[in-house]
Amino acid sequence: MSKTRILSGIRSSGRLHIGNYLGAVKGMLALQGDPLYETYYMVADLHTLTTPYDKEKFAGETRSVIKDYLAAGLDPEKSVLFVQSQVPEHLELAYYFSTVTTLAKMTHLPTYKEKVKQFPDHVTMALVNYPVLMAADILAYKAGLVPVGVDQEPHLEATREIARRMNADFGTDFPEPKRFATKGEYVPSLSGAGKMSKSVEGSFIALTDDLPTIKSKIAKAPTDERVVNLFKFLELFKPDRLEFYNEAQKRGNIRYSEMKEELALAIYEELKPMQERRSKLTDEYVEKVIADGARRAREVASETVKEVKMKMGVIK
Repeated sequence: MSKTRILSGIRSSGRLHIGNYLGAVKGMLALQGDPLYETYYMVADLHTLTTPYDKEKFAGETRSVIKDYLAAGLDPEKSVLFVQSQVPEHLELAYYFSTVTTLAKMTHLPTYKEKVKQFPDHVTMALVNYPVLMAADILAYKAGLVPVGVDQEPHLEATREIARRMNADFGTDFPEPKRFATKGEYVPSLSGAGKMSKSVEGSFIALTDDLPTIKSKIAKAPTDERVVNLFKFLELFKPDRLEFYNEAQKRGNIRYSEMKEELALAIYEELKPMQERRSKLTDEYVEKVIADGARRAREVASETVKEVKMKMGVIK
């Protein structure tokens, strides 16, 4: 029986945080260990270029994500770990997909509208084409499952539409990928507003944060009507104490300082083994993982591009 391929990736804009870990990396780990799946995990550095970035830090941040992947337990012997820009077939395939995709469709996607509001002076063609490149990322490997958060569902639907159009117009055999949901697919911001984001300072706990830093960040979390966020963290990191604090809140004698202290320690205990593994990674090893991953990814992606070019009549 053939294995189902998996493709997932995280942007290289800054350090990974516990939202990335619970919402994506934990799902990646679960799939990596399942013999039914063949897993491809990338650092989506090209997607990072769709919004303003620091070119002096960019390459280093890309490698930092690879280090976080390895520290979290992703194994280059079991998964193909690669950097998106080192597999140029993604860009070529995105161009072919753009011929069956309308501008109207791309500009009506929720994420596009959000980014336009967030960066009104940076509305580029790269931003418009983001979902097309995402479709190429996934379909280059004919992936059937994608472990991403629920906020990416509109982009996955765009991918499915592109797959259907390519199959109908040119006789390709692209699957219609589905989202692989994880328990922590929505991790709230520490500030109490929206989802945890590495682009919002004070919103996140990085995978590399030490215990004093985590305690400081948790201590600043609001305990007003937005305290629901703290209970979500309890559910994710200290579920055995959830009922106790729920009852204490109902009685009106909850001690948030104690709750935050327990939470901080629980989060750190989960991150500590990753931080220890990360400290042992050498630059030479990381570069080898990236080079090997690019080679293995290109072997598959180049075959897909060749097939598409033949089906579209570009080559014989």
